[in-house]
Amino acid sequence: MQVKDIMVQPQKIDKSDTISHALEIMEKKNTKRLMVVRNDDLLGVLTMRSLMKELGTRKKLSKPASSLHVATAVSDNFTKVLPDTDVSDALTLMKKKGGVLIVSNNGDCMGWITPQELLQAKTLKGFAGEIMQKNPIIASPSDRVSHARRLLLDNNIGRLPVIENDELVGIIAEDDIAFAMRSFRDLVAGNQQDSRIKNLLVSDIMTRSVISVYTNSPLEEVVRLMLEKDIGGVPVLNLEEEMTGFLTRRNIINSIED
Repeated sequence: MQVKDIMVQPQKIDKSDTISHALEIMEKKNTKRLMVVRNDDLLGVLTMRSLMKELGTRKKLSKPASSLHVATAVSDNFTKVLPDTDVSDALTLMKKKGGVLIVSNNGDCMGWITPQELLQAKTLKGFAGEIMQKNPIIASPSDRVSHARRLLLDNNIGRLPVIENDELVGIIAEDDIAFAMRSFRDLVAGNQQDSRIKNLLVSDIMTRSVISVYTNSPLEEVVRLMLEKDIGGVPVLNLEEEMTGFLTRRNIINSIED
């Protein structure tokens, strides 16, 4: 199987467009990344992580998201591959470099491949407990959102389980923070933002209805759940309903044998 057999067409946005409009497209199209172009030439990728980083920058807090441009948050975390590249080679590239794979031929972008397409293309064996992160980084409902954002950026991860009194009570992800930061910029006057943002807590924006799996859940079932619910990571529970780890799409990609 070759990459041209599993690639999909990305949603595109011009670099001169606004971050506010980019988030509207992401929400409407249910996607967490956009291809950034200028006159149909590929410039990079816009991700929830790069948006979260840009929207939380203190020196720009006084500006609404509608005045910030996509060009300020473009990521170059992508690798170009030819359409006849074998899927196993694509898997190796994604494990090594991360990001997404841009399928390109003679300079023309034909499509791209994200972890989702690779997971759909591979047969998986094993169980969630075998490859989960055993000591995931966590947040507390009383943590400031700015602290959770820093944890995500510093550790290059997309989401944090939220724990209170040793119980799993929610998940806070980069898209939660990106959308919250956009609303915050639009609703709070610039001269009040620095003080008000300190009062924004994880409990204010976290997702409370948490989808989880068990240590003995087969990986095929976990992937099917992630794809159906469009979630990038799930807490892993033991039979006593205690969280013992966390499992992401990237964990699964990295566990797949070439």
